[in-house]
Order: sequence, then C-alpha cells, then structure tokens
Amino acid sequence: MDKLFTFLLATLFLAFSPTLCAQDKRPLKWGIDLAGGLPYFFGAPDNPDTYIGFEVDLIDALAKELRREINPENKAFDKLIQFVDRGDVDFAMNGLEITPDNLQNARFTRPYFIYRLQLVSRAKDARFTTLKECAEQGLKVGTLGGSAAVKVLKAHLEDSQIKPYEEQDQVFDDLSAKVVDAVLVDVPIALYYVVGDDHIEHRKKKYTGKFQMVGPSFAEGFYGIAIKKENDSLATELDGALGRVIESGKLKEILEKWHLWSPEQYRLYSPIRTAEASSGSLSFVDYFRLLLKGAGMTVFLSVAGMALAVALGLPIALARLYGPLPLRWLAIGYIEFFRGVPVLLLLYFLYFGLPSLVDIKLDAHVVAILGFGLNYAAYEAEIYRNGIQSIPIGQWEAGASLGMSPFLTFRRIIFPQSIRVILPPMTNDFIALFKDTSLVSVIAVIELTKQYQILTNSYDQHLAIGLTTAALYLVMSVPLGYLSRYLEQRWSKS
Repeated sequence: MDKLFTFLLATLFLAFSPTLCAQDKRPLKWGIDLAGGLPYFFGAPDNPDTYIGFEVDLIDALAKELRREINPENKAFDKLIQFVDRGDVDFAMNGLEITPDNLQNARFTRPYFIYRLQLVSRAKDARFTTLKECAEQGLKVGTLGGSAAVKVLKAHLEDSQIKPYEEQDQVFDDLSAKVVDAVLVDVPIALYYVVGDDHIEHRKKKYTGKFQMVGPSFAEGFYGIAIKKENDSLATELDGALGRVIESGKLKEILEKWHLWSPEQYRLYSPIRTAEASSGSLSFVDYFRLLLKGAGMTVFLSVAGMALAVALGLPIALARLYGPLPLRWLAIGYIEFFRGVPVLLLLYFLYFGLPSLVDIKLDAHVVAILGFGLNYAAYEAEIYRNGIQSIPIGQWEAGASLGMSPFLTFRRIIFPQSIRVILPPMTNDFIALFKDTSLVSVIAVIELTKQYQILTNSYDQHLAIGLTTAALYLVMSVPLGYLSRYLEQRWSKS
C-alpha cells in the first residue's frame, strides 16, 4: 500500500510539475522607455526593429541566468517607478538611479553601474564650468525629467533656470539650438553625445564637435533594477542573477564593449546597495530616527483607525440590538461582511478598485484609516453588543421605575456599566491594530514595518535594524497589554 501511495504521489508530481514550472517561468515584463537613449537602449543602425545598448546586453545575460524570457514594455521614463508600483510591469531598468525618492516607491536590486553627473556645454563655450557659475549668470540648464539630475539642479538653480525633457536627443538638440545654455546628464550619456562611439557611427555627423564636457564629473550614484516592493520572490531572483553576472565578469565584458568600464566599477563586486551605503554603514542614530518616524505613523494610523472603529461600532451595535428589523439585518450584514473580508483585500479595494468604480481617488493615509475603521468597527460592534447584553435586565426595570425613558436609562445606567466589560477586549483590539498597520505598506504608506523594509533593502544591517524595529513595537504594545490586564482585574465581576 505504501509503495502504491508513493507511486501515485510521484505520478501526480510529474503530471503537474511541468505546468507549475511553466507558471513560475512565465515571461517577465521589462519596463523601459522605448524612445530609449544612448547607450542604454536604442535602435540598431542596420535594423530599426532591433534594439541594442548595454542594458539590452545585460537583460540578455539576466534572461540566461534566470532561464526566463524577458520582453520590453514601452513606458514613459519619468513614470517607470509608478508603473512598477501599479504592477503594470514586473520590473523597470532604464538607467534608473537608486535615490531616496525612488526607494520610497520601489525596491531595488544591487547596483549594476556606478555613474556620476556631467555638465555639458556647446563647443568653445567658456562662460562656465560649474552649476554655481550657471546660477550666477542666470543660465538655463536642461536635463531628463525624472532623473537624479533634476534634484541636483533644484539644489543649485532657480526653477525658471531648469528645463526638463522627455528624450535625450531633444535635450542636446536644444543645446545645439541655444534654447538651453548647458545640459546636466549622467556621464554615459555625455560620453556618447560628446565623444561618440563606433556603435552609433551613423549618428556621429549630427553631434560630432558640437559639444564639450565642462568641469569634473560629480554627484556619484548607482543604477539598479526597480521592483515592486512586495514582490520578494522576483527581487530575490533578480538580485541573485545580477550577482552571478557581476561575479562571472560578464558585466565587465558588457561595459567594456560599450566603453563604460572604469576601475571604480570594481566596487560593484561588493554588496553596495545605495549611494548612502557607499559611505559606510548606517549609524544607529540615522536608522533609529527613520524608524521612530515610521513608528509615529504607526501610532497615528492606529489611533485614528480605532477612533473611527469605536465611533462606528456603537451605532451598529445599537442598530442590531434595538433597531427595526430592516436596520437590524443591515447591521448584521455589515458585521458579518467586514469580519469575513481580510483587511488587506479591503485596503486593495479602497485604494485601487474604488477609483475605477467612482471618480474618487483617496489619499493612501485616508484609505488606511478608513480601511481599519470599517473593519474594526465590526469587531467593536460585537464587543459593545456583548457588553450591553451582559447588564442584567433588572437595571432596565429599575430605570423604568424611576420614570426614565429607555434612552435615558441606557445613557445613565446601562452604558456606563457596560464600559467595564467593553474596555478590556477593546484594548486587546487596539493592540492587534498596532500590528495590522504593517499591511498598509501595500498602498505605499511608510509606517514602521515599511520603514524597516526600506532600510534593510538599502543597507546590510538586518539584525540591528530588525531588533530596533521589534523594540519599538514592544514599547508601543506592551503598555497597552498591561493596561488591558489591569482593567480586567480592576473591573472583573466578583
């Protein structure tokens, strides 16, 4: 019998494993702006239907490592992170910088290229060599919208001096036409427009001799692959594949092919995560401050969500106990529905589904409070109902004998006594809500758990950051636990 059972299990596994593997190895959607840009992704000189570039070669290497097909999906460059966050693409790779702003909305793999920014001017233009000189002279500087260079420019220039563009060619065409006085771009872009390359011989005539790089490069940064924060499995796959491509020397081979290799790229062999991480490990003060900010958001969401739940719970409980039959059935339906629907599903619906039904787009923080309030109101209503029903019927009769109306009896006699029964389990719910706030990370609210994920995705200090996060949760929840036990002892019935 055991042999027969084993044979059946093996048969079922062999029958279904190809299907499961096929599902796991589905083609991946690569988010990239097909308008591309040198030297990342652009049409081949001899075949416009074929794309070349150093990121194209890197994708081919990753596809071999993953043993999965990877297909490009055309998306606007300045909205790539948004498309990743919405799940329209599996990942985005298009010279995306690992910046604090981008890390707020996506997780990134280890870097695959170290870049610096370079100021470019028209040939023989000697008016400036730095952004400070551009600012002093009121010059206009162009760059790619959505890039890290925009933030650098905003730190040095007035908004009126900054001109963002959607396409690289347009930036340099306007520089040539004197629409802007300078361009600030990543060094790989600057090299291909100023120096040119054999890969783009057909474009040399258009730009050769027109531009020059002025001043030294600065503002080091890192390119990484952007993935939806919640997609842990894909993040692990891509990180592992990218690590193997780097360690095998394949990445160096690709960068040398595109004349982008430099000795500093050897730093990619170490587990660099972000520009901040390159300067050393994150100090306790730095990550504690960020975690404390996340804890503040956790407290805010918990208090606001519970306040809404408490405010909704009482009328729902009263409707179920004393309302007319239709209202009673509505109250029961509300309680059963929201107790039966996961909070996570409710958050998804309010944030992503509701805008498709009605023309209303709620802020993520409002969605979080509303979601927790609606869900926990069902539980609070049952706590209220049990507390009210625990008061002996004689208390109602005593109020009536004193000439009190039912409403007055409830307000002055029944409800004050039921509070003794209600408060301990309500405190327990409040503790549970503290931990449930971690779910709001799916709608990009940065509370304590989300901040932990961001920090550990950026720095290799999982133990220290994890212990600090756990300590903050304990500091918030343990006092409430003591309060719950105190109330149970203080107001327990003899």
